[in-house]
Amino acid sequence: MAPDSKPKDSVALFLGKILFSLLETMVFSLIPKPRKNVAGEIVLVTGAGSGLGRLLALQFAQLGSVLVLWDINKEGNEQTCRMAREAGAMKAYAYSCDCSRREDVYRVADQVKKEVGDVSILINNAGIVTGRKFLECPDELMEKSLDVNFKAHLWTYKAFLPAMIANDHGHLVCISSSAGLFGICGLADYCASKFAATGFAESVFAETIAQNQKGIKTTIVYPFFTNTGMFDGCSTASPNLLPILEPEYVVRKIVDAVLQNQLYLCIPKTLYFLLFLKSFLPLRTLLILARYLDIFHVMDGVMMKKNLKT
Repeated sequence: MAPDSKPKDSVALFLGKILFSLLETMVFSLIPKPRKNVAGEIVLVTGAGSGLGRLLALQFAQLGSVLVLWDINKEGNEQTCRMAREAGAMKAYAYSCDCSRREDVYRVADQVKKEVGDVSILINNAGIVTGRKFLECPDELMEKSLDVNFKAHLWTYKAFLPAMIANDHGHLVCISSSAGLFGICGLADYCASKFAATGFAESVFAETIAQNQKGIKTTIVYPFFTNTGMFDGCSTASPNLLPILEPEYVVRKIVDAVLQNQLYLCIPKTLYFLLFLKSFLPLRTLLILARYLDIFHVMDGVMMKKNLKT
């Protein structure tokens, strides 16, 4: 009988963990999780020179974090650095870095380790959008989109994850997009890069769980189109269901998710429902729904811009 007891115990333990996980999710959907203290944590934000990156830096500055700010735009990044210090950052450092270039990422990462220390919260926020239909988009712009929106995540993880593993402490934040959940007309390269970033972040999260690295947390963020300049010209015919988001609201939600170690964050919550529908509805039905919500009209506004936004 002894050999039979182990499989039964394993199944019981497995089912117990599943039940506990479901109950925990239900409880914390009603009661906010306790927030962790990030004062003194070294927080690196890519794309910090403007938009969500700048606002994220200022939020963590107010929480007393040490800020490491990366951007290819030196002037905008240094302005963010000054603003972060004024907002209460324990310390703030600005580094010029082209996140689309692996060598640049590794070089600046080594500089950060020597001058600041081990990054404990990594926020991959830098992103670009071409806003062109697939066959109208030059190859070099598509490659740039993949380099910035996806490949940069590979190089930053390679640079900073080893120290997190050694310390059994860290937080990996992937700013993806609703375009990382649904294929959208007119954003083929952007969707591809965001789907890739999402899959990569989920895979590394799975590795940390498999290796019992409980001190390393992951947060993956899926915001709808946000009024930061990247999607100038966007509009929505369904503002109650899929509004164009204000960046201050998005950043508050992101910071709350990080402080509560939330794995997934969809903004607005309507995206959770659409993702649920995607899991069982045929693609043709989803496209009909997308047309009803006028998502294609939203993308027409992006494609009219005809230029690369960062």
